Amino acid sequence: MPDNKTRVKPKPAILRHGGFTIGGSVLALLVLIAIFAPIIAPHDPFLQSLNMRMKPPFWHDGSVPGHLLGTDQLGRDYLSRLIYGTQISLAIGFGAVLISGFIGISLGVMAGYFGGWVDSCINTLITTRLSLPVVLVALAIVAVVGGSLTVVLLVIGLLLWDQFAVVARTATQQLRNAEYVSAARVMGTTHMHIMLREIMPNIRAPLIVVATVEMANAVLIEAALSFLGLGVQAPLPSWGLMLSEGKNFMFFNAWIITLPGLCLFALALSINLLGDGLRDLLGVKK
Repeated sequence: MPDNKTRVKPKPAILRHGGFTIGGSVLALLVLIAIFAPIIAPHDPFLQSLNMRMKPPFWHDGSVPGHLLGTDQLGRDYLSRLIYGTQISLAIGFGAVLISGFIGISLGVMAGYFGGWVDSCINTLITTRLSLPVVLVALAIVAVVGGSLTVVLLVIGLLLWDQFAVVARTATQQLRNAEYVSAARVMGTTHMHIMLREIMPNIRAPLIVVATVEMANAVLIEAALSFLGLGVQAPLPSWGLMLSEGKNFMFFNAWIITLPGLCLFALALSINLLGDGLRDLLGVKK
């Protein structure tokens, strides 16, 4: 007798990985919130009203219906500021990864491909960068130059390229003598073409994983700088700055630091879960 039962097709591997699915879903949701912030934010995040200051969220007594998550010390709607803070954190994360990735991958591929004195010089740069503590150097630079969104983005981007360089250098060294690379050299292909078209596509998997790790680091470093008053400056609604502004009220109004802290936690966790999932799915070794 033929089996009339309908065979259920197995889910794709990408959907069976719980960490990747959860991390990707949360990150996608945060990206959508950042894109549509002007539409979904109930109030202007910069509008102050001292008569409405420090109103609690909806689960506390004394809450105001028009402010679902309450207001801050200047009467600004907290939900709106959290929504717009998503834009700043994601801008820092993606922007810093683009800057650091371009620098680190360029240096790492050149070091791994050419070897010799080029590798020695770039390896010295990598070692020097690894010896410098990122947060302390960022604090010093921002303290001298001045804090702003642009400055913080550039400083973080220029300090997080070392992991990209290390991974790109190691991966390129493993591929520079591959048969297809040797064939391209015999055909007279330029070094630039070989690096861009033959090597780069074959090392992108580990670099994507590095990008997720560095994106989470960039978000947390920005929050730390803003918390210390040397990052994004008021009145921009940075989550780190919101933590700093609310620390004087946290003993009687714990929600004022809990909410931006939870937002930072959710973003950093989603990026790390996504990175772990990509590492497993792409077969990148730990």
